Amino acid sequence: MTTQIHEQIKEAASFIQQQGVEQPEIGLILGSGLGELGDEIENPVIIPYHLIPHFPVSTVSGHAGQLVYGVLGEKKVLVMQGRFHYYEGYQLGEVTFPVRVMKALGIHSIMVTNAAGGINEQFSPGDLMMITDQINFTGVNPLYGPNDEEMGPRFTDMSQAYDLVYQDVVRKVAKEENIHLQEGVYIGFSGPTYETPAEIKMVRNWGADAVGMSTVPEVIVANHAGLRVVGISCITNLAAGMQKELNHEEVVETTTRVKEEFKRFVKSILKNM
Repeated sequence: MTTQIHEQIKEAASFIQQQGVEQPEIGLILGSGLGELGDEIENPVIIPYHLIPHFPVSTVSGHAGQLVYGVLGEKKVLVMQGRFHYYEGYQLGEVTFPVRVMKALGIHSIMVTNAAGGINEQFSPGDLMMITDQINFTGVNPLYGPNDEEMGPRFTDMSQAYDLVYQDVVRKVAKEENIHLQEGVYIGFSGPTYETPAEIKMVRNWGADAVGMSTVPEVIVANHAGLRVVGISCITNLAAGMQKELNHEEVVETTTRVKEEFKRFVKSILKNM
C-alpha cells in the first residue's frame, strides 16, 4: 500500500515538474471564495487538477480546481485554487494528497486559508483570524492506518502545529499593514451540514474561536511531513445560534468583500516568510 502511495506521489510530482514548475518554496491552499489570490501570481503556470495523475477534483462552488505556480510576494509559490473536503466523499488520504506532493516538490512551508464561522463573540464577519492552534472534531485522522516512516513519524507531535516564528511574522505584518487581526483556535467539523447551536455552545466552552469543514487534515499531514505551517481564516459569518441562518452564499459574499485586504495581507506575509 505504501509503495503504491509513493508511486502516486512521484507520478503527480513528476507531471507537475514537466509543466515547468521548478523549485517551489511555499505552498498555498486557498479556501472558499479566496481563490482570486491565485490570479495575482506573476508568470503563472496553470495546471487543472483533472490533468494531474491521482489528484481529486474540487466539486464546491468558489473553488476553481487548479494549481497555479509562479511568483507571489517575491517567493516561488504553488497555489491550490480550491481544496478537497472529506464531506465531498473523498478519503482523507485523497484530501491531503496535494500536501504530500508539495513536500515531494521541495516546498518547505505551507499557508492554509479558509472561510470560517466565528464562534468567539468578539469576532465580526469580515475579520481575518490567524490560526494559533486547532481542534480535530471530524472524528477521523488522515494518519490512521499503516505508517510510512519515510513520510513521517508514527506519532506526530502537534504541540506547535502552526509555526510560532511564522505567527510572529503574521502579527508584525498585520501591524505594518494596519490590518485588524484576530487570533484563535480553529475547530474542524466533518460537514457538510453547518453546526447546530448546541454544538457551537459546546465547542466555545472548549476554547474554539472559529469553525469550518477543512484545513485540519492538511495541517496534520503537513506536520507529519515536517512542513512549517501558517494559517489564516476569513470569518465569513457568525456560527450557528449567533445569527438567524447560515448559507454558503454569505460565505462567498463576505470573502468577496474582504478579498483586497486578504490578498494584500497574504502577499506581505509571504515576503516576510
